[in-house]
Amino acid sequence: MSDTFYITTPIYYVNDVPHIGHAYTTVACDTMARYMRMRGKDVFFLTGTDEHGQKVEKTASAKGISNKEFVDSVAPRFKELLSVLNASNTGFIRTTETRHIEAVKHIFKVLLDKGDIYKGEYEDWYCVPCESFWTTLQLKDEKCPDCGRAVEKLKEESYFFRLSKPEYQEKLLRHIEENPEFISPTSRKNEIVSFINSGLRDLSVSRTSFTWGIPVPGDERHVIYVWLDALTNYLSALGYPAEGGDYAKYWREGADIVHVIGKDILRFHAVYWPMFLIAAGLPLPKRIFAHGWWTIAGEKMSKSKGNVVDPFAVVEELDRHGVGVDGFRYFLLREVPFGLDGDYSRDAMVGRINSDLANDLGNLHFRTINMIEKYLGGEIPVPNYDIDEKILPFNVYEPEILGLFRAYKAQIEKMSFSEAIQTVWKMISDANRLIDTQAPWALAKSDLEKDSIRLKNVLGTACQVLKASAVMLYPIMPEKMEMIWKQLGHSTLIANERIIVESTFWRCAEGQRIMPGPRVAPFPRIETERIKAMKAASEKGEKKVGRDAPGATKAQSTPTLPSPLEGGGSEGGGLIKIDDFMKVDLRVGKVLDAERVPKSDKLIKMLVDIGTEVRQIVGGIGKAYHPQELVGKTVVVVANLKPAKLMGIESQGMLLAAGDPDTLKLAGFEADVSPGTKVK
Repeated sequence: MSDTFYITTPIYYVNDVPHIGHAYTTVACDTMARYMRMRGKDVFFLTGTDEHGQKVEKTASAKGISNKEFVDSVAPRFKELLSVLNASNTGFIRTTETRHIEAVKHIFKVLLDKGDIYKGEYEDWYCVPCESFWTTLQLKDEKCPDCGRAVEKLKEESYFFRLSKPEYQEKLLRHIEENPEFISPTSRKNEIVSFINSGLRDLSVSRTSFTWGIPVPGDERHVIYVWLDALTNYLSALGYPAEGGDYAKYWREGADIVHVIGKDILRFHAVYWPMFLIAAGLPLPKRIFAHGWWTIAGEKMSKSKGNVVDPFAVVEELDRHGVGVDGFRYFLLREVPFGLDGDYSRDAMVGRINSDLANDLGNLHFRTINMIEKYLGGEIPVPNYDIDEKILPFNVYEPEILGLFRAYKAQIEKMSFSEAIQTVWKMISDANRLIDTQAPWALAKSDLEKDSIRLKNVLGTACQVLKASAVMLYPIMPEKMEMIWKQLGHSTLIANERIIVESTFWRCAEGQRIMPGPRVAPFPRIETERIKAMKAASEKGEKKVGRDAPGATKAQSTPTLPSPLEGGGSEGGGLIKIDDFMKVDLRVGKVLDAERVPKSDKLIKMLVDIGTEVRQIVGGIGKAYHPQELVGKTVVVVANLKPAKLMGIESQGMLLAAGDPDTLKLAGFEADVSPGTKVK
């Protein structure tokens, strides 16, 4: 296995504004780069900008500025995006740089001298936006088959690359067959094999109808066509054609070389680029991964439609909420299996951040750290499973962590980011379940030695899961995982950890102490517009908020419970009839938002969805639950209880719970039940 890892984004075309597609590819590559560094590899992560071509020339002319002035004004925006996304790129290449221009001229001359480039005349249909030539048969409704826009007939003198050379086609097909992961996902590989087998024509690699490009050596009427120019960036950024340095280190036979691209430019990367390399006698990349597109409400993003997602604006908003860029990075890689198309919406992103990061991971983090501080004086306990076997069935002890890490490793190295995240989430869910079922707050009150041991084992196990999760999620969310790492008492950087199968990177050292408070929650909840409207309605004294009309002012009447029966009736003592019990309306509810009531250590104000409406309910559960723990919980609501005021705040129902104030447990269900379902 190679000790180096070279990963690249495509170079981004400067005639476009940075959008979610650019962010998606960059975040995926950055995640792989960070992961491989933690695996001990020497990593080079490249990105950059594609700055030549007819589109740039036309845009610059329309703006009344020179081509160079235009690209110099746009390229910095793509560099700024890298900073906003917290990308750890090693290099950045611009195709207008001298080092790139010289590399392109060199490879062109190598292919020309070998006879694999020759001069001829080209006549065919040309799509300016895609910078692609098409035959009449390839057109779709007389338009470009890729973008659907108009094409123009073009006839001009051109240099051609011998793409049709049988020797090169056979070599490429054999390479694809012998290296199953060369083109990923598999569906893309099948597409490319079919394209090659359909028969390839020689490829035009120069133009004379515009001037903004790299001149052909010895024939400056021609500029080198964009794809031979652009694709060579993967070599020029390493110092090609110089034989030493980064080029010798990262671009060699057997090296891990991975190109990550959008599916729209797969053919250029999986056919033209390997053919250029084969003809030049250069090694081929190990893998070309073509991911899907992000759509908006099912439609492809388009400047003309005004539905382009601006990653700068998204991250700026998340920064205001205290979530930061890591929430955006997480959403991009978790929401959709890498390789498939995905649909973006702000609501989906906020929902994912609140559910996964604020509730699940945030809950585990908050409870574990605070209980270690409260019950164990801040010292992280090292679990001793030999004397506490009952903890084992919860699948969060060391053998299980090791097994999950092996699964995570295999998934992330396949770039199955969503699957890898779900594997980590199994640990997080199990650890939260462990805390819920073992109730450390109750164990801490016991004087029994076995309960003291159990307390340390539960919190120690939860801490190990938290540590393991932070390490595995670091490549995806580096800033927030460093924050959790630091709060776990580490003075070193999580980035310096080495995650190999044989390691026990999740173990906490004997005597390790958590960082003293106060501490900032890594992922605060983001209030949705609906929640804001509900809060505003409740502050105005409205009793209920309709599901489809948050902020509605019409109050609805609430039936009251019957008065308790007097003792000594004919049915005996305080017993009630079934008819009386049936008057109690018990409904399934889901907690949407929760916050402490000021000046009270017991009361928590909640917004609870009961199916037909959302109620404001105040409960005395503040000693047993933190508000953040409650959000997302399924609860049982007494829905026809007469409203009452607690500390001046109206409560429109009651939750069922059992236990004393410090150890209250809310009644719930073994499986998901929809809000509003009647409890029988």
